[in-house]
Amino acid sequence: MTTHPVGDAIVVGAGHNGLVAAAYLARAGRSVTVLERDTIPGGAVSTVERFPGYRVDRGSSAHLMIRHSPVLDELALADAGLTYLDCDPWAFCPATDTAGPIVFRTDLDATCISIERACGRADADAYRAFVATWAPRARALMRSFYEPATPGRFARAFGGLGPTATTARTGLFGARSGRMMSVTQDLMSSGDALLDRWFGSEHLKAALAWFGAQSGPPMSAPATAPMIGFAALMHQIPPGRAVGGSGALTDALVRRLTGDGGEVVTEAAATSISRCGDHWRVETADGAPRCADTVIGACHILATLDLLAAGGFDPEALARWRRQIIVGSGIGMAVRLGTRELPGYRDLPADLPAHGVHSALGLLVNDRDQLRRAQTAAAVGELPERPACLAMGFSGIDPTLSPPGHHLVNLWAQWHPRHLADGSGWDEVAAVAADAVIAEVERHAPGFADGIEHRHIQTPQALESELALIGGNIMHVEMTIDQMFMLRPHPDLSGHEVPGADGILLAGASTHPGGGVTGASGRIAGRAAIARGTGRHPGDTRGRRLWPLSPRHLAR
Repeated sequence: MTTHPVGDAIVVGAGHNGLVAAAYLARAGRSVTVLERDTIPGGAVSTVERFPGYRVDRGSSAHLMIRHSPVLDELALADAGLTYLDCDPWAFCPATDTAGPIVFRTDLDATCISIERACGRADADAYRAFVATWAPRARALMRSFYEPATPGRFARAFGGLGPTATTARTGLFGARSGRMMSVTQDLMSSGDALLDRWFGSEHLKAALAWFGAQSGPPMSAPATAPMIGFAALMHQIPPGRAVGGSGALTDALVRRLTGDGGEVVTEAAATSISRCGDHWRVETADGAPRCADTVIGACHILATLDLLAAGGFDPEALARWRRQIIVGSGIGMAVRLGTRELPGYRDLPADLPAHGVHSALGLLVNDRDQLRRAQTAAAVGELPERPACLAMGFSGIDPTLSPPGHHLVNLWAQWHPRHLADGSGWDEVAAVAADAVIAEVERHAPGFADGIEHRHIQTPQALESELALIGGNIMHVEMTIDQMFMLRPHPDLSGHEVPGADGILLAGASTHPGGGVTGASGRIAGRAAIARGTGRHPGDTRGRRLWPLSPRHLAR
């Protein structure tokens, strides 16, 4: 008979997916505690003051996928203080000596006009057709993200996409099967192959390839076409910038969770997960063990396996899973800048909003060879000579991010390996690598570097140590097709459960549907935990808030 307190659920890891899972549980009246090793919640979806007066993201900056999800409405996060600004323009590719800039607006007509100016009428017409074809496919992909990955659900999500393809086959069944095989080939093709089929201009291909490559894999890899096809949805709901920084999403989740009775405990690193009678026990570094019917591992999958190992779980199963989970060696690095000016890109059209293109993802790549060379360098443990750079100047639309008269610029660059082949440590090469990233902005916006006043460098090593991103991989596990859907992070674990450990659930970027700000795996795990029972203590739903919100957080 249990003689100590047993809650309904413990969530290990206060990244946004862990908080989403906990928030669903708390709204269902379950007692839930979130344990976090860091001093603040949010993980890679958090914002801190790196420089005096600047609110600087520690990880993500633009939120693309969660705005297409049910999470924001189901958890009523707007009522909890979350406000998104539309990023419109949502992407931008700078001019070259032979082609003008491409400005991607929410308005498809405006985007096609920009493409026609830069690349010609044929590519503008092709882009319009591309959006019409790929928007329903991207919506189907998003639907598949917010449910457990099973063959049946996968078939239902994509089964109605036949009308988005053509076939020369005839007859009711022949035409139907021909269209579905065509769709399947498109979904399984590489991003580069997709672009080559649709467009003629390398300028446009490079912009869309760099957009797709934000998921991690090079666009030469199989099944990366949907990562580019997702751009079609940006004309319906563009990326969003949370007012106050990426961490404003975390703040709203914490408000929702604690307001519904849950609690978040920071500086409480879990050290083991073990059986305790008919429930689970989580030991922590602060010496305060906690017990619950359900434990959701919302940290890196390898960290969760470590916790199970410390609790006595089958070592052979753990070793087998580890061998088949591909973490990789980093994706990229970030450089956060406090500046006097935003980048002044050349040849911009006159019909832009007052903030210009600074609401956009600055896709600072003009040909795919730059992407290929950078990825190849990283594959052999070298720094790219010219890193592929993504520039974001969101202080242009949100002045709360920087002091008056100053700006915050976030630069993300790929590809950078966690371990360098020549044995150099990242502390030795960080400044050189950051200089190369800034040089890419300077190439398209001359004079930008002269206005830099503050600089914070996040190398793959820094991402690993600060945000627990093993191997410096912001996606936790590689986003290649052999590590996605029913295979992520391993076929045995893809159901967000651990075989042989009833009551241990999984969430986070390591699990389906992968990295990025989606809230999807948190929703799946939270709903699965709710479905496990009606709650051990339905009358004990209020938790003690151990992470107090500051007045500034409450005011937003």
